[in-house]
Amino acid sequence: MAEKQTPITQSMALEAVARQWGYRDWNTLSAATKSDDLRGWSVGQPVAGTYLGHMFQGKLKAVRASNSGFWYATVVFNEAVDVVTSSAFSSFRKQVNVVLNADGVTHAKTSEGVPHMELRAR
Repeated sequence: MAEKQTPITQSMALEAVARQWGYRDWNTLSAATKSDDLRGWSVGQPVAGTYLGHMFQGKLKAVRASNSGFWYATVVFNEAVDVVTSSAFSSFRKQVNVVLNADGVTHAKTSEGVPHMELRAR
């Protein structure tokens, strides 16, 4: 709005912040943050963990909280990760998009039942 030189009130700014975080309004966001122990993922934050069974270190390129308690995150790996288990060929990924629960674990799992990603702050 500043780029368009449109003045906004404080209440309009609070409502805009709430919508950016996936909440209906400021009151809902305020209530959720008081009742939930949300992990504080943030853009640029150094992270580590496992992706498809491979250990990695990296950082968060993008992150957004949903109002259902999940986090949408884009993780950039410091070193590319081979996402193929075959010895015949490789396929490396430098960046992935994931949906994490409050514990930093994906609901999606490999055929062996292991979460695609387990993420923790460094």
